[in-house]
Amino acid sequence: MTELSNVTIAAADGVVIASLTGEIDLSNATEITDALLGGVPNEALGLVIDLSDVSYLDSAGVRMLAELDHRLGWRAQVLRVVAPEASRSRRVLVIAGLERVLSLEASVDAARTSVEASNQDPEPSVE
Repeated sequence: MTELSNVTIAAADGVVIASLTGEIDLSNATEITDALLGGVPNEALGLVIDLSDVSYLDSAGVRMLAELDHRLGWRAQVLRVVAPEASRSRRVLVIAGLERVLSLEASVDAARTSVEASNQDPEPSVE
């Protein structure tokens, strides 16, 4: 990966948390995608991408997030994106219309809870 960005991946209780820092643009979006997909095992419930420390996100980064959402969906996994309310990343995603497509959360804890809740089996109904 270029020095523009850094990806840190950790997993806990079936949820993979990826923290991204720096810039995400055309020069590194493909490498970041590969690193993220490689860091999510098939048995994981989903992926949380934390953009809190991303200083720059261009259209390639926006496309990367939409592609990750689609590809994880093929694997029956969910994606949650952490972009704090006042962050540049959140503004870019809103301008691009991705808040209607992706699940945006304000914190990693909220995103993790959302992933866990989306994978709970509904209670069987008693008839």
